[in-house]
Amino acid sequence: MANHPSAEKRARQSEKRRLRNRSNMSTMKTAIRKVREAVEKKDFTQIDLFMRQAQSLIAKTRKKGAIHKNNMARRISRLASFVNKARNPQA
Repeated sequence: MANHPSAEKRARQSEKRRLRNRSNMSTMKTAIRKVREAVEKKDFTQIDLFMRQAQSLIAKTRKKGAIHKNNMARRISRLASFVNKARNPQA
């Protein structure tokens, strides 16, 4: 455990950030899960809505510093690819 005042403050800040990042990551993952479930159900009306929301939440998670920009790009790219394959399976 931290003994110096500055180390104690750093521990408090780290805990706050950890909880904030965890919340942001959970929200982002839930949005991604909704897109994947809509694709599995082949509910194309919901896919567009959920895809827009998921992309927005992934970008917001990046903006808040919980993930790296390449991680954001990879997640969005893979999700878009997954959706496009579901729309056009023979391509």
